[in-house]
Amino acid sequence: MVNKPHPLPDADFALSGLHVLRLSGRDALAFAQAQFMNDVSTLADGQWQWSGWLTPKGRLIALFALLRRDAQTLDLVLHDADPTLFADALKRFVFRSKVAIVMAGTPVTGRFAAPVAARGAQAAFDGQTVELDLGVPSQPRTLCLQPDAPDTTTTTAADAAPQPDVEADAYWHAIDLAHGLPRLAASEFDRWTPQQLSLDRLQAYSVKKGCYPGQEIVARTHFLGQSKRGLVALHGAHTAQAGQDVAADGAPVGRIVAVSTQVQLAVLPLDLGPASLVVDAHPVTTVALHDGLAR
Repeated sequence: MVNKPHPLPDADFALSGLHVLRLSGRDALAFAQAQFMNDVSTLADGQWQWSGWLTPKGRLIALFALLRRDAQTLDLVLHDADPTLFADALKRFVFRSKVAIVMAGTPVTGRFAAPVAARGAQAAFDGQTVELDLGVPSQPRTLCLQPDAPDTTTTTAADAAPQPDVEADAYWHAIDLAHGLPRLAASEFDRWTPQQLSLDRLQAYSVKKGCYPGQEIVARTHFLGQSKRGLVALHGAHTAQAGQDVAADGAPVGRIVAVSTQVQLAVLPLDLGPASLVVDAHPVTTVALHDGLAR
């Protein structure tokens, strides 16, 4: 589904759109359990899961990888959400909880190779560097949380930092989309439920844990089987932008939510039968989402 650039870089490169938020304090885990859509209590130290934060109406505000460093520290690797806006919104719910929410100066890098020690949901720590296994069957990948960013006012520090690689970053992004990890544009946050984004494929939310914002909507949709739309991968919408309609026989039937040059993601009706789909005047075809990113 995704064409590999040649050659792949053999070094870490900076990943775009990813930022780290740190929750720390004696109430950090309890706060996260009360606010986020996955079950934080299932994690041991050094483990991670996909999770997110929802509006009271069950719409996704942010999607992230949640890493439990220890019993009082969680790292959220935000995917595409504005980190400052997210942190400010989250702080409004702290009240008397003993938890600090700070932007970590942690560069996030990628590498197209298997992790040295991380496997699946188990992270690996090497000094101040953390490895997460983002590999899929077709392509091993390592996401690294690097030591906090140094003072880059000196040439030496700036040169030492992993550099962007546009082609490698685009390939990483396309792999995410092909495996159902929706790298949402700003216009698509606060719009979709976890079921509409098929986040069950990533094991990114729980319908069994206690209350959290949007939980009633998520649970009701799950147990009553009321989800009528889901995530679909498309090929052919090379010029599409998030927010554009997907049309069938001249009528809108869905919406583009995430794009790359090779793969596009749309939310479409689950019962949509055979149809000639068009996006931005280009015919598109549906393709199966790949498995492999659930943690």
